[in-house]
Amino acid sequence: MADDEAHFGEGQQVVHAVKPCSRYAVAGLLSGVLVLTVPGTASATWPPSEGSQGNTKQSGSSDAGTLVSRVTYSGSVRSSGSRTAVQPVTDWTPPACWYEPRSVAEFRDYVEKMYTETINTPGQANYAKAAVGQFRGIYKDGKYKNYNEDKADEGNWWVAVQNPDRLDDPASWECSDLPFWVANSDDPGVPQAVTPKILAEAAYDAIQLPDTKVTLAPADITKVNLATWAWLDKAEFKEASVTASLNAGGLNIQATTTAKPISLKLEPGTSNAETYPASGMCTMNSDGSIGEPYAKGRADETPSCGIKYLRSSGDGTYHLKATTTWQISWSGTGGAGGDLPDGTFGTTQDIKVQEVQAVNR
Repeated sequence: MADDEAHFGEGQQVVHAVKPCSRYAVAGLLSGVLVLTVPGTASATWPPSEGSQGNTKQSGSSDAGTLVSRVTYSGSVRSSGSRTAVQPVTDWTPPACWYEPRSVAEFRDYVEKMYTETINTPGQANYAKAAVGQFRGIYKDGKYKNYNEDKADEGNWWVAVQNPDRLDDPASWECSDLPFWVANSDDPGVPQAVTPKILAEAAYDAIQLPDTKVTLAPADITKVNLATWAWLDKAEFKEASVTASLNAGGLNIQATTTAKPISLKLEPGTSNAETYPASGMCTMNSDGSIGEPYAKGRADETPSCGIKYLRSSGDGTYHLKATTTWQISWSGTGGAGGDLPDGTFGTTQDIKVQEVQAVNR
């Protein structure tokens, strides 16, 4: 079954829609590998926060058919498929998959619909029908009976889901255990069981950062050997945050991940240039801005953040790259929180440099 597309939107709640069961379970059955994870044992560190999972009454049926990740995102959320994700400065990536709880009714309805659709699809291969039948059999009348309907108030099914922005990451297949039963307040017993920290790490991947287009003076066109001032306005360039929440199977947790700009690195796009400071790394001012706006009468001063080009760009332009480093932190349910790896985000803008030795401004 194909994935449903994830949709993000600025300042609104969004849902990652991913069908989590068939890709893992049926693939495992077809390969002859059948892994059943036994319920975890009670742990002092589970649930992730006091009262987040307990004896939740279950009634009615699910919306049927499609089990999706129940994680929702709100705040400064980037568009689906956009290339504006913050890039970790270390060898770290947000989680590619995790496990979430589902009620008995939701899991039963999903499996039954998947089974019916597969069996009744014209031209469906016999091995596919056999695989989905074997999968259904485990939960309906095999190891478990009728999806544990008689224990509906005592626990939940836990299923694997993928991070929609990491589908091309081989790690998205690491959550390969078949759906398994976990009693209320027991530890699921798998390292990728969703927690506030996992939500925070997923939110890291969803943050929409402002464009790193610096203000320049002179703007767009400058002169050889003339100091060009560069700055970022604190009113437009400020911290961004995303809150990831999950309310499913009696588990109700959330985490907010916040990115705060701390420095700006300027790369002139040519070796025939000097940067201010020499490292090209402009640090944050006490008021939250970076650099200083140019003011009339300061032409002979050296900017705290800027560039001086030493050679004309001719008929073309230099590609000035401005990369901001962001300090990432998170806080979540139950007082959890901490730091995540710093991230960077950069943009490029064209600068034309003319061969003029002096200019009045």
